[in-house]
Amino acid sequence: MNKINRFILSFGAACLLFSCQNTKETSQSADTTFSDTLRIVSLNGTVSEIISELGLEDQIVGTDVASTYPASMNSKPKVGHNKKVPVEGVMALNPNLIIGTKQEVNPETIEQFKQAGIRTVLFDQEYSVEGTRKLIKGVSDSLKLTQRGDSLIGSFDKAMETVSSYGSESKKPKVLFIYARGAGTMMVGGTGTQVDKVIELAGGINVAKDFTDYKPLTPEALVAYNPDVILLFSSGLSSLGNETGMMNIQGVKETNAGRNKKIIAMDGQLLSGFSSRLPIAIEELHSKIH
Repeated sequence: MNKINRFILSFGAACLLFSCQNTKETSQSADTTFSDTLRIVSLNGTVSEIISELGLEDQIVGTDVASTYPASMNSKPKVGHNKKVPVEGVMALNPNLIIGTKQEVNPETIEQFKQAGIRTVLFDQEYSVEGTRKLIKGVSDSLKLTQRGDSLIGSFDKAMETVSSYGSESKKPKVLFIYARGAGTMMVGGTGTQVDKVIELAGGINVAKDFTDYKPLTPEALVAYNPDVILLFSSGLSSLGNETGMMNIQGVKETNAGRNKKIIAMDGQLLSGFSSRLPIAIEELHSKIH
């Protein structure tokens, strides 16, 4: 190979290397600029958690009422419940990205956001371990933070290894989940609910397997289910007057849970969110029901 050909090859390689480095730097710069200019309204508590864990907590300008973690979310402007989001209230925050889940935002509301020219990204949320991975991946990719998302998934998988055996344990307490907002509003969680899935992962059995979704609680059904453990959100138990108030609910004292005073409660977003904190939720619930 003569000197001219060697020079041409060397020059070409140098140009290619410079081009790759320049493209990478431009891409990183563009991603940083993209993130810095975001004004995000999150309409889902789990999505809010993921966005924060990806490092964009400061770019969140408003959330739904279920976004309670991390604690800083409580100081963000609230736009109501995701299924009853006031469009005007969201628009007043001047967002350029609205993000949430398809199950929780009305199609009419979505269309209004799109007509206003606001980028709206909604995800399918599956209440499972794999569903959590998919949601983290979807959110991070949509925010052009794929590498951070992959790292978060890696940490999640490692944490799940420590609790993955709980669901296969032979001794499974019978658990009844009650959604309460005072004694006048008490619902039982059936199959297909988030809590049904996390009870199973924590090594328990949801005794309300004869229906899907939620239905009103009756004293007769409570006695018939005869759970070993009664589970509530912390806010729900508080609305009943804590453990003392729960024991006064008709039918509770006739159950194993009532006789043994096995009334437990957990933070609602932690228990049912299926976020990257799912391993923590499983560990806590497993400890309490066993």
